[in-house]
Amino acid sequence: MIFLIYVGIDVAKNKHDCCILGVTGEKLFDSFSFPNTKQGFDLLKTNINSVLKAQPDSNIKVGLEATGHYNENLVAFLRYSGIEPVVFNPLQVKLFRQALSLRKTKTDKVDAKCIASLLMSDVSNPLAPSYQIQELKSLTRHRSRLVSERSKAKIQLSRLIDILFPELPSICWSISQKSILALLKAFPSAKSISLCSLDSLTSVLEKNSKGRYKEHKAQQIRDLAKQSIGKDSHALAFELVQVIESIEFFQNQILTLDTKLKLLVEELDSPLLTIPGIGYRLAAIILSEIGDVSRFSSPDKLLAFAGVEPSTYQSGQFSATKTHMVKRGSSYLRWALMQAARLADRRCTVLHAFLEKKMAQGKHYFVALGHATKKLVRLIFHLLTKNEPFLPQII
Repeated sequence: MIFLIYVGIDVAKNKHDCCILGVTGEKLFDSFSFPNTKQGFDLLKTNINSVLKAQPDSNIKVGLEATGHYNENLVAFLRYSGIEPVVFNPLQVKLFRQALSLRKTKTDKVDAKCIASLLMSDVSNPLAPSYQIQELKSLTRHRSRLVSERSKAKIQLSRLIDILFPELPSICWSISQKSILALLKAFPSAKSISLCSLDSLTSVLEKNSKGRYKEHKAQQIRDLAKQSIGKDSHALAFELVQVIESIEFFQNQILTLDTKLKLLVEELDSPLLTIPGIGYRLAAIILSEIGDVSRFSSPDKLLAFAGVEPSTYQSGQFSATKTHMVKRGSSYLRWALMQAARLADRRCTVLHAFLEKKMAQGKHYFVALGHATKKLVRLIFHLLTKNEPFLPQII
């Protein structure tokens, strides 16, 4: 008979707490803490091995809670040691702990025991994601942070233009387009633009707009600058130049990262790329967040993981019909799926017809888009499970 050992670990920044239980819930080793160091990891391995020696022919399961980046090194150590840990959603751990007791008790040791108990109730043990999937997840999360920082810089840009040259947005497509950024970097105020020569202004615009903006546009901008109410401030002009340099820096970082993402997605050769509207960037996010699709036994479980399933409410004779999306699970995956559904609506006739049908039923566009997203999730589940390309008739 195979004996099972359950190891629950509560992860923190500087130290972790561990609880080791047997198949009936008895403690096989006194709860202990170990530092987030090489010596601490070795202590964990030593204590686990001592339990394994006392229980020959045993199988071990290790569970821990997803805690941002704090669990990354520990997970890597366990995998290197031949142990594939189960990483639980923090909400799942919280609800399980609340179900165990009505007492409002929360300590690191209690959490470690709770995770071990949750591990006992969960028979699943997901397969380790491939190297490409792990790399994709790190890169896509990094890209999201870069995009966020670029967005913050663009907000600063908008604020500065409102002070230095508030009339400029009225005559350009976007204040963050390459030609306008180059113009403002060279002449960072309405006054400096009004005083520059028309040839210089035309040269900057034409060079950075691939010839679309010529002397007429330069003349239009300079005339507007001469009538501008913008403030003439050397300090704000200096800040504007640095903000533009920040935007350019983040943009270059994102472009370089996108090249890396494309190479990794090409290595995976995923059928997701055959779906109209899903390119390398969206495919990278979707694949990295889903991981091994075999973790999900049905499309509904994948929907729940992405947080795009509708909430349910029923009490007595009442059953709610208009409920909101739960929005739990991976926010990165949910965003990518919604974007993919929006783009597929433009490029896939079948999904477009489905969305139009929902809107014809009186549903708001975003409600209809939510239905299209759920349909797309079922399609993605089918393609990844069967490893076959997209065909309109399988929708």
